[in-house]
Amino acid sequence: MQVLVDADACPVYTIAENIAKNYNVPCILLCDTNHIIESDYSEVRTIGAGKDAVDMALLNICGAGDVVVTQDYGLASLALAKKAYVINQSGMQYTDDNIDKLLFERHLAAKERSKGKKGRVGKIKKRTSADDGRFSKAFDMLLSSLVEC
Repeated sequence: MQVLVDADACPVYTIAENIAKNYNVPCILLCDTNHIIESDYSEVRTIGAGKDAVDMALLNICGAGDVVVTQDYGLASLALAKKAYVINQSGMQYTDDNIDKLLFERHLAAKERSKGKKGRVGKIKKRTSADDGRFSKAFDMLLSSLVEC
């Protein structure tokens, strides 16, 4: 088992890294050349910039039982197909039971945006320390349950 983080613009990669370190689980942070990430614990892989380059690199090393941190529904779906555990930056775990609905909602929103309609109503909420706390708790619980197995 290893933790793989889609670290491009990921607000919780250091939290994920610290929790992985607490459980002595290897962690790989993947980012493109537009981001600079350094770590004393994790392996950092900088992937050439390009559409979905980081996602494809992550999928190439992802295997059954790995833990993936991403907010990308498409990447989450593909990682689930490889029997990985997938969680987003808000602490929601993607599963075979919820991914189809999430992908369908994303599809509907894209159709609306293509018609010139706004895909989201209102402003996006600023991330808070409570958001980080929810992720931290959920990620810790996930790793704890997997390490104990």
